[in-house]
Amino acid sequence: MKITQEENTTELAAYVKYKKTLGKLLIEPSFRFHYYASLSNSSPEPRFGLKYNITDRLRVKLSAGFYSQNLIASNSDRDVVNLFYGFLSGPENIQEEFDGEEITHKLQKSRHLIFGFEYDLTKKIDINIEAYYKQNTQVTNINKNKLYEDNYENSHYPDYLKNDFIIEKGDAYGVDFLLKYDYNEFYFWMVYSLGFVERTIDLGGNILKYEPHFDRRHNINLVSSYVFGEGLKWEFSARWNLGSGFPFTKRAGYYEKLTLNNALVFDYTTATGEIGTIYGELNKGRLPYYHRLDINLKRTFTFDEDFFMKVILSVTNVYDRENIFYIDAENNKVVKQLPIMPSLGISLNF
Repeated sequence: MKITQEENTTELAAYVKYKKTLGKLLIEPSFRFHYYASLSNSSPEPRFGLKYNITDRLRVKLSAGFYSQNLIASNSDRDVVNLFYGFLSGPENIQEEFDGEEITHKLQKSRHLIFGFEYDLTKKIDINIEAYYKQNTQVTNINKNKLYEDNYENSHYPDYLKNDFIIEKGDAYGVDFLLKYDYNEFYFWMVYSLGFVERTIDLGGNILKYEPHFDRRHNINLVSSYVFGEGLKWEFSARWNLGSGFPFTKRAGYYEKLTLNNALVFDYTTATGEIGTIYGELNKGRLPYYHRLDINLKRTFTFDEDFFMKVILSVTNVYDRENIFYIDAENNKVVKQLPIMPSLGISLNF
């Protein structure tokens, strides 16, 4: 079904922040007031941050706050891979209740809490550990369960079968580990993220919990660069990324779908239908692990103070990892992402 939205929106906001240092303690209370004119909703959002120097090498930090937004993604989360990401302003036509409680506003709202440590292992090595929890008290999403049009009055169909958009709630939590080494011409950065995301939707009184399509359990990034040569005009850099598979909804089977065009004269006994898909449980499948190595070699040529050229040789997917792009299930074909791909670029600055 085609879902369209045409809307103009105006937003007004004011923000104030105060910073104070008390010995080894730094505090930053702030307050934001946001008014969403198109939804006739306002959102007062207090926020707070602090950092305390336990020693010269060890610091503890904390931040918390209320957040809101009036944007939703326009792509379908049934797509395993999306090439286009668009955004819509928040709709006015949403459900009136969630799990028996009245919905009193139309904004997407979340509460964030982050707690972490910074530690200088040596003068060249820094370690950063952060744990976070985000309580999404109200999120708007495109209704994947829509079966009927909602452009007629006195409809007896429930909202979750006819509304274009649906309300969700949920949590996101996890921990990030960061190690950074920086010494003269060599730089190395490593981060490991462990994350969990869950959402809850109300299907006419039936509460369903699921993992959204962007829920990635493990993610590792290694980034390194080295500057060398006479005048430090050469730079070699590399990035390796590994991520566990994203969730997706598996196909449970296929059936012959009759379109019933010209229903009064349509002969279903001899007609040939299209391929219809029966989906399994929502996002119970997981894609395989993804990993890839990219490298770059850059040379800078300086002609004068304001005129220089950079030549960059890059290789994407150095060891030719066959990461899945998508699966064409109807033709039983696996489509891969980019193979090993060298490229050469030249830029002039003047």
